[in-house]
Amino acid sequence: MTYLLALIAVVAVAMLCWKAFGPQRPARTGAASAPHKRVIGPDDDPDFLWRLSRQHREGEPGSPDH
Repeated sequence: MTYLLALIAVVAVAMLCWKAFGPQRPARTGAASAPHKRVIGPDDDPDFLWRLSRQHREGEPGSPDH
């Protein structure tokens, strides 16, 4: 029983040390932090779709049809 309590105490101290001295993370400010920009795939990117449409209309080399 004593060993179990000692193990729990050691784990608790290790966790506290990890929280106090472990890898530092940037402070979270909640709603005040800037939202992450969503990654846009090529099929959702308006510029990519515009260029693809223009290439298709003009028949530029490098378009999938030529």
